Amino acid sequence: MYEGIVQDLIDELGRLPGVGPKGAQRIAFHLLQSDPADVRRLAEVLVQVKARVKFCQTCFNVSEDDQCRICRDPRRDTTVLCVVEEYKDVVAIERTREFRGRYHVLGGAISPIDGVGPEQLRIRELMVRLADSQVTEIILATDPNLEGEATATYLTRMLAPLDLRVTRLASGLPVGGDLEYADEITLGRALAGRRSADD
Repeated sequence: MYEGIVQDLIDELGRLPGVGPKGAQRIAFHLLQSDPADVRRLAEVLVQVKARVKFCQTCFNVSEDDQCRICRDPRRDTTVLCVVEEYKDVVAIERTREFRGRYHVLGGAISPIDGVGPEQLRIRELMVRLADSQVTEIILATDPNLEGEATATYLTRMLAPLDLRVTRLASGLPVGGDLEYADEITLGRALAGRRSADD
């Protein structure tokens, strides 16, 4: 539609999740009208994020260090481990201020349609982590949708031989929704009223 670099910018912005063609166009024209210093600052932050941010070696949350701040915090309960699909889910649960344990980020959910099986997730790393830890409870905090439920069911079977209490988040979360969009009260109630994964 537009010439050269302007269309390239719109195309690149349109590749971002949640940004459609019209949104990409609005952002592109906003950037064109912005002060050059603001655009430079945005570009520098984008480059720095890619250069400095990595995944925590313990839980696979995003971090600028080898371990994230949650894994480094000695006040966190090391006996309770909350398993989530993505690092954005860690932020959603932390906002509730209800959970004081640690996390394990799987990196997605089982979705055969998308070609994602258990071997593409960090399940092996979870099992290795559990072998040499003092964890007594696992909270399966996967999204309440088809993929999240399939992942939780698979994990429940994998964890069955271990002497652990395995729980799921309680009701209050809408089926088919994502944790990152749940409000703090709903997610806090779901954490407080979690149930056994066998129920």
